[in-house]
Amino acid sequence: MTSLRPMMVEDLLHFNAVNLDTWTETFNMNFYFSYLTCWPECCAVAEAIDGSIAGYIIGKVEGSGHEWHGHVSAISVAPEFRRTGVANRLMEYLEEVSEKVHDCYFVDLFVRPTNTAAIKFYEGLGYVVYRTVTGYYSGDEDAYDMRKPLPRDVNRKSVANAGFRISPEALHASTS
Repeated sequence: MTSLRPMMVEDLLHFNAVNLDTWTETFNMNFYFSYLTCWPECCAVAEAIDGSIAGYIIGKVEGSGHEWHGHVSAISVAPEFRRTGVANRLMEYLEEVSEKVHDCYFVDLFVRPTNTAAIKFYEGLGYVVYRTVTGYYSGDEDAYDMRKPLPRDVNRKSVANAGFRISPEALHASTS
């Protein structure tokens, strides 16, 4: 049994055990601090009964116009809490904040094409591979940009024409 709560700065000192798998990126403290400062409502932890951190999600909102969206920057669940619904609840949390607090059109995330378990999980939540970002991970591995339209995107424009490839440079040019 776990409960969701807002992430606090102190949590950054206690979630290293959650990051101990090959798929989870571990960032420097400035990365986490910037998210907690700019988008605290988009950062949450799943806390176990004993107070340990079962998982977390770190997100943000960005873009403009019809590209206004929530973004999953990091999500991770401790091995002993996988397949218990924790990741599903964390994703629902960020989707709800993106929809009800920020009135976003969609939520997106990036995932390695080799992380087939995560891709299957996200597809089960309604995400689709919108595009492939070539060489996104250190220039060595592509990323799938997966998106899920939110109710504001009535005509599903956020996933129209899915399936194309884009360079990381073009990606950054489109978000600035």
